[in-house]
Amino acid sequence: MNAKAPQTVSSQGGLRDVRQWSQRAAPQPCPAGERYDVSVVIVNWNTRDLLRNCLHSLCTQAGAVRFETIVIDNASSDRSAAMVAVEFPWARLIRNAHNRGFAAANNQGINIASGRYVLLLNPDTLILDGAIAKAVRFADMHPEAAVVGVRAFYGDGGLQENCFMFPSLLNLLLSLSQLSTLFAGNRLFGRARMTWWDYDAPRVVDVVAGFFMLVRRRAIEDVGLMDESYFMYSEETDWCWRFGCKGWKTMYTPEASIVHFRDGSTSQCVADMHVLHRKSWLLFLEKKSGKAARRTANAMFAIAAMMRLAVVALGWLRGGASRAAAVQRWRLCWAALRFHIVGSVASME
Repeated sequence: MNAKAPQTVSSQGGLRDVRQWSQRAAPQPCPAGERYDVSVVIVNWNTRDLLRNCLHSLCTQAGAVRFETIVIDNASSDRSAAMVAVEFPWARLIRNAHNRGFAAANNQGINIASGRYVLLLNPDTLILDGAIAKAVRFADMHPEAAVVGVRAFYGDGGLQENCFMFPSLLNLLLSLSQLSTLFAGNRLFGRARMTWWDYDAPRVVDVVAGFFMLVRRRAIEDVGLMDESYFMYSEETDWCWRFGCKGWKTMYTPEASIVHFRDGSTSQCVADMHVLHRKSWLLFLEKKSGKAARRTANAMFAIAAMMRLAVVALGWLRGGASRAAAVQRWRLCWAALRFHIVGSVASME
């Protein structure tokens, strides 16, 4: 089951001469009276070039599977929606008047999807070597699985961890103390992000990352849509947890592979995303473990932010970092501290 890592790929030019495929690469429509295997739902916000490459890889690399494509554009300002309408007219396009967030936009796509599986796919991904067909085949062989994730690589060919444990106070402590980084290969210290694991075999996991998340239609009907309380981040964690509460499993397979460049949209507003990530993490922890756990975690985050502010300031005074890098780290720590102390939220919500 070992998969070969892809060669280095550029996020902006991920597939050579992508425009050459144009209309002839369009997927075939489903015959009348039959059902698509997969409805691919892509939520986009200002990632036009990444989205173009993603859609071309979808056309050419999905494999022997019948699929429809639904693109939800969250009020992008880079003419992403216009690009989809002109270059990919076979894709169903929803243009939101404002940024509704990741969970709500995905729900829009799921609501009109007709496939027996729904694939949540980020626009900063590239499909490799029949990955969707392979994921569907694996899911068909495991009817107990509500969610299936696949092997992911960075653009440089390095393996990307995309399976995680549910958030907990212990996992947070290991992360904030840097023990999870210092002893990443240890099964205890590396537990939260499963950094001790080589991703070479199928297994049941708590959570798979939402950038490629194949979800069974029957499981969605059983559990419901994504929780729109999450603007961005942790919505897939919440969904996997809810599936588990109903007896479904979340599974990973190395038989299918993709490239994920990471932070296609989130790199545009780093401080906002930093705060949103923590807000969503705390929201899920309260939902799973109660208000006391959330208050404890919030205090742990605040203390860690204050300590990091002090370290950044000291490092800059000693000349150990460039001014630009120090300012960036300071802004991230300050944004986090403000949120944990006074509850300030990201401006994009």
